[in-house]
Amino acid sequence: MIYFLVTFAFMLIVVVIMAIGVIFGRRAIKGSCGGASNGSCVCVEKCDKRKKRDAEAMAKEAQNITFDPQALKKSAE
Repeated sequence: MIYFLVTFAFMLIVVVIMAIGVIFGRRAIKGSCGGASNGSCVCVEKCDKRKKRDAEAMAKEAQNITFDPQALKKSAE
C-alpha cells in the first residue's frame, strides 16, 4: 500500500507542476489544432490560429485569380 501512495503522490506532484507550467507559460498545448505540423485540423470548431491560416490562404488565392475576357468568350461559345 505504501508503494501505491508514494506513486500516487509523485504523479500528483508531476501533474500539478505541469499545470503550473501551462498556466504561467501561456504557450499553446501541442495538439491537432494548436501545433500540428502537417496543417490538418480535426477540431469541431476551428481555433484562432487555424482561422488566421485559412484566411491568409484564401486571400493569397484571391490575389492569384485573374480575369481573362478571352477565356470567358470561349466558354460562352
